[in-house]
Amino acid sequence: MTLRVVVIGAGAMGRAWIRTVESDPEVELAGVADLDLDAADEAVAGRVPTARDGVALAMRTHADAIINVTVPAAHHPVTTEALFAGLPVLGEKPVAETVAQALSLVATAEVTGELFMVSQSRRYNAHLWALRAQARALGRPGLLTTEFFRAPRFGGFRDAMDHPLLLDMAIHPFDTARFVLDAEPVSVYCEEHNPPWSWYAGDAAATATFEMTGGVRYVYTGSWCSPGLETSWNGSWRLSAEHGSAVWNGDDPPVSSVPVTDGVADDPGVEIAGALRAFTHALRTGDVPMGEVHGNVMSLVMVEAAVRSASTGARVRVDDVLEHAYERAIAAEPRPEVREALHSWTSVREALKG
Repeated sequence: MTLRVVVIGAGAMGRAWIRTVESDPEVELAGVADLDLDAADEAVAGRVPTARDGVALAMRTHADAIINVTVPAAHHPVTTEALFAGLPVLGEKPVAETVAQALSLVATAEVTGELFMVSQSRRYNAHLWALRAQARALGRPGLLTTEFFRAPRFGGFRDAMDHPLLLDMAIHPFDTARFVLDAEPVSVYCEEHNPPWSWYAGDAAATATFEMTGGVRYVYTGSWCSPGLETSWNGSWRLSAEHGSAVWNGDDPPVSSVPVTDGVADDPGVEIAGALRAFTHALRTGDVPMGEVHGNVMSLVMVEAAVRSASTGARVRVDDVLEHAYERAIAAEPRPEVREALHSWTSVREALKG
């Protein structure tokens, strides 16, 4: 039986999801919604129904799930409405606009019992899985680094953002670092600056040093206004570990100083197509997929902690970010059942383990 989905959001990324859904034989596009109804109509050219309200459209067309490709500010309200309507959700990153909203969505998924999975699409890369296998073979990790240097001229909202690199792009390598190291952030010190030739209003370059569980350090250095000799969109990676080192240029297979006999057991798929496949499999089997909301929140926490450190000039503890977000989530939550779920957590970190 095919999974019938409604895609909410008909911008560039929404259209990429529409193409991906229509290319997957196990998924059927039931409809497309966007506040700009003309954009929705143009995206599907009459192939499926369109509407401004995606959840209502899903109910009307008897869809099985929602794919939320709205702007970050709409992630929380749209996903909340869908989950309470009994619809599982596959959402674009970030999980929400703030960690407080992300914690609300964790509690909402618990209350409704519906699956909410975040498509952290760059995890679906066979070369990345090979790097992770190499990391395990190299023993205890000491230092993982990422260099990211690109010069895209997007125009639009990114050019006006306060923290364009950290808020819009860094979540990908931060999430990748968690995946490769199988570790969680403890604290971060981050500095931002804006080179004098930058076309961004906010700081477009940053260096962040994270302490991760187990004492390993993860260092990210990046710039979004660095023309010439650009890195891969995945960045350039180096791992220094107990028994050797591994490097990955972001595009080609990674290289390790120690041979790895056990590679990637299964093909993870490619980017959003891999995420869609994982979502479909989870709904059919009940397995917890990579990107399930409990396991995804820490990637956004790394972003929020780095922004706070860059803004204050101080080292920031992740537990402080979590506690502050937890208090804000409870204060802002209008639904009594979600508030009760939030209050029941004795530890935010433990709650995020699911």
